[in-house]
Amino acid sequence: MDTMTVISLVVIGLLAGFLSGTMGIGGSVVMIPLLILWVGFTQHQAQGTSLAVLSVPVTLLAAFNYYKEGHVNWKFAAIMAITFIIGGYLGSKFAVSLNQATLKKIFGGILLLVALKMIFGK
Repeated sequence: MDTMTVISLVVIGLLAGFLSGTMGIGGSVVMIPLLILWVGFTQHQAQGTSLAVLSVPVTLLAAFNYYKEGHVNWKFAAIMAITFIIGGYLGSKFAVSLNQATLKKIFGGILLLVALKMIFGK
């Protein structure tokens, strides 16, 4: 791993962490596109690496800050966490069966739809 790759990974990590803490985004909106554009990963590699980053409690301190201010519903979070595990397993099985071009189009389409809804929605 060369110096530029390490620097890219550090910047991606800091940016994804900062945006995750401030807006609740990071993995798919920041890490995956930047791993593809800056590090040269395939869509599959970027998605897998992003999931691996999130497999440890990396957002624990950020969630704790929200909790201290009364902005965390632990019951809802627990239900979503359990079902997230199941959905993540099923989704990953599906994603690895797709070819790179199809996966990229689906990923980009979802990001575009979310962006349009956030910009033009109520």
